Amino acid sequence: MTGTIDAWRAPAVATAGSAPDGARMNAVELLVRDLDAMTDYYQQAVTLDVLDQSGATATLGRAGEPIMRLRQEKDLPAADPRAAGLYHTAILFQDESRLAAALLSVAQRAPQTFTGSADHLVSEAFYFTDPEGNGLELYHDRPREQWQVAPDGSVHMDSLALDPNQFLRQWLAPEAVDDGQTATIGHVHLQVGDIPTARLFYSDILGFDVTAALGNSALFVSAGGYHHHIGMNTWQSAGAGPRAAALGLGDVRVSVPTRSDIDELADRLSFHGVPSEDDGRTLRLSDPWGTRLALTPDD
Repeated sequence: MTGTIDAWRAPAVATAGSAPDGARMNAVELLVRDLDAMTDYYQQAVTLDVLDQSGATATLGRAGEPIMRLRQEKDLPAADPRAAGLYHTAILFQDESRLAAALLSVAQRAPQTFTGSADHLVSEAFYFTDPEGNGLELYHDRPREQWQVAPDGSVHMDSLALDPNQFLRQWLAPEAVDDGQTATIGHVHLQVGDIPTARLFYSDILGFDVTAALGNSALFVSAGGYHHHIGMNTWQSAGAGPRAAALGLGDVRVSVPTRSDIDELADRLSFHGVPSEDDGRTLRLSDPWGTRLALTPDD
């Protein structure tokens, strides 16, 4: 690889684990061509509420919490499926019955967008591709006491068969439909060019713990012992360079507990020579492939 990615080959100071335990994923921005159609999909099929819509943007979420921000960019080309960027956005539901309600809604309103399902041991997940080709996961977590966690902090995950019809028969409860309960962004899964560079950036520099790895093809990192807040893979994007301007992923947003957490990260970025912008509230930076990250404190 050449160009800007070579800059990330600098020796790392070990900072894995320095991401605060209270770090969590926040709303994901998608750049879209047809704002009305995409808003309709996430509202009518996925069951998110429109929290705000003005001009070329729409924000959708649950119980007032933003989950997806859609920004219309009619002149951008479609994203190359082999490029770095978004693999899927994962929306976490409070429990099985609320996930089942959303699953049924997509099955009734946009069944052609369903692409698969899996029991990951820590969670049960259903996968879709939205009308503009963006990956989407709807899932719930099993209780943490049921997770298999090794002494080194790695979390045992798998991809076992999961029958969506059986899941609906077991968990669909009429009282869960349209009950307005909170859903959140549980994790974001990215396509990257190579895993060693991703590990250096997301673990050694940003400070997330590695919770699972599949050789040099996939990596999962988190804060606070979660199974993963950010996943990365090279299944379609091995060798990808910096992203070109395109539809798809706009930015990935992360919330941390305090402003001091932002300051500590800014210091680490400066030490490693990673450019960033800080407006006093939000710290913005790009990963080695040009995926934009925005970190904001909760306080």
